[in-house]
Amino acid sequence: MGVDVFFVISGFLITGHIWSEMQAHGRLRFAEFYARRARRILPASFVVLLLSLMASLIWLPPLQLPAMLRAAAATSLYVPNVLFAVEGTDYLAETAPSVFQHYWSLGIEEQFYLLWPLLMALVFVWAKRSLRGVVVSLVFVVAISFACSVVVTEISQPIAFFMLPTRAWELGAGGLLALLVAAAPRWLNARILPFLGWLGLAMILVTAFTYTAQTTFPGWQAALPVAGTALVILAGVRRGRYGPAKVLSVRPALFLGGISYSLYLIHWPLQVIPQEAVGVSSPLPLSATLALGAAAVPLAWLSWKYVEEPGRKWRFLTLSRPRRSLVATICASVAVLALAAVASVPVNAMQLSDDREAPQADVTMLPEGTPFVPSNMRPTLRAVADDNPEIYSNGCHRNFSATDASGCQLGKNSEAPLVALFGDSHAAQWYPALAELADRGTIRLDVNTKSSCASAILAEPDYGACEVWREAVIERLNAAAPDVVLLANYSRAQVASDANAAQTWRDALGATVNALPSSSGVVVIADTPHALANPSICLSAHLDDTSECAISRETAIDPDTRAAEQDLDAEYLDFVDYFCNESSCPAVIGNALVYRDAHHMTATFAFSMTDAFEEQLLRHIP
Repeated sequence: MGVDVFFVISGFLITGHIWSEMQAHGRLRFAEFYARRARRILPASFVVLLLSLMASLIWLPPLQLPAMLRAAAATSLYVPNVLFAVEGTDYLAETAPSVFQHYWSLGIEEQFYLLWPLLMALVFVWAKRSLRGVVVSLVFVVAISFACSVVVTEISQPIAFFMLPTRAWELGAGGLLALLVAAAPRWLNARILPFLGWLGLAMILVTAFTYTAQTTFPGWQAALPVAGTALVILAGVRRGRYGPAKVLSVRPALFLGGISYSLYLIHWPLQVIPQEAVGVSSPLPLSATLALGAAAVPLAWLSWKYVEEPGRKWRFLTLSRPRRSLVATICASVAVLALAAVASVPVNAMQLSDDREAPQADVTMLPEGTPFVPSNMRPTLRAVADDNPEIYSNGCHRNFSATDASGCQLGKNSEAPLVALFGDSHAAQWYPALAELADRGTIRLDVNTKSSCASAILAEPDYGACEVWREAVIERLNAAAPDVVLLANYSRAQVASDANAAQTWRDALGATVNALPSSSGVVVIADTPHALANPSICLSAHLDDTSECAISRETAIDPDTRAAEQDLDAEYLDFVDYFCNESSCPAVIGNALVYRDAHHMTATFAFSMTDAFEEQLLRHIP
């Protein structure tokens, strides 16, 4: 929630500067304004960007480098938030955190700084320099942005989170506050303001300690930290004896506030790069994480003293026309783009396999992994992200917003038993094997899968489309009465934040079993093994020793959830022994790459499971 606080503060400060200049000169000198902004924020930004890029080229696993270079290029063009929004809407793209992930907020601020002065200048002229006219116009703009944030958050949370139109209201709220202060109404001297400041501080702390990764954000939930920040600023404008200003103005707080920009830039790569270097599957100890966090403070001070402040005051730029600052800005962007382009040549030419080939192994139980990344591995490490089941491209799988429960029917053998597949992406990953059985005439297949929507009857207050779709699917399956209903889900994700996860999952899945037609056989498919990180990234750094990337069986399998599923009034299909031996779950079996990401099979491996799936499935068909 710290970003939301800084958005309000930035909007407050920048709008105050713009209004003061327009009042003093009757207009805004755009070139000078943008030159000052560039000198203020870009020197430290580009220095950290370049250093992070070079460190990433040295220490990041090879498979992460292309994405890192794309992010560096987007950051140099001031649109990293757009890149992360696009990647965030790709449900199938499960990547490690970017070294430049934190630049998304800077991208929004830079875009805001570009457009907000233009808007204010136009409104200033249109309103004939009337402060009231400017405020009314900007209230309208802020209200539209807030409404967009609420609506879009429900439709596509990554777009709402990363894009300017759905975040502009937070900076705009700070801007409106600055104009309110400029108007200096009498009530700004009210004695209650210091106490409102404490209320605002409490609102910020509440969001910091109660909002979690499961909180749908930004949407209306962002109003709490934004309003809290506005109250704290308002109390600080008219300092009172009892307000929070004295607490927030102690020397350590002022020191951290002074270096906060550089600290924000430095803290993230300082955490991410070391973790990626050792592998996400081996989390750094808390002591190392705390040490890295502490190291960020002196590094940020050095950046502030020798980069931020000199860059802002550099006489070579400040004593010349604004054109020189703007040209320097363009040159810095071009330099980063050139470095990224040059680095992409050797990165894309990197060998991502061992020179040896591996035999095509039959699917067997308790497999021993191939100890190296074979040159004939399928899919290759570069192609693994696109090795998805056809269900995503042929329209059978439902995306987040879809509620169509008509399913997708395969198989022309009218005498074959009807098998319904029902669940989220962990059901969809079995599509290659089941579609092959339908093509063979062994079964008729009715597919019902939807992104992040379990077939278990769970309360989904922030995912209404899921509840609508699930209920409609259950209703349709009762009408169709298939011979067998297969339930497959990403159980860990569905109840991850629940203290009684196994029992909650058992109750929810049991409710679905009871809601299905009594004439249908219900079969629960055990979830696939779960890794802490994408094994492919690890493999790219360990081409000759894949054991480094194997998943511990104990870690990969959730015994409590499995026990809960086996306690249901349903049959149980367990394929875990096809993925894992007694101690580990290999990332490469024969010449097949098993995992597309941390918890989905590759379509290639799923297809290879067809015969094993058929053998177990036929035991449960009347």
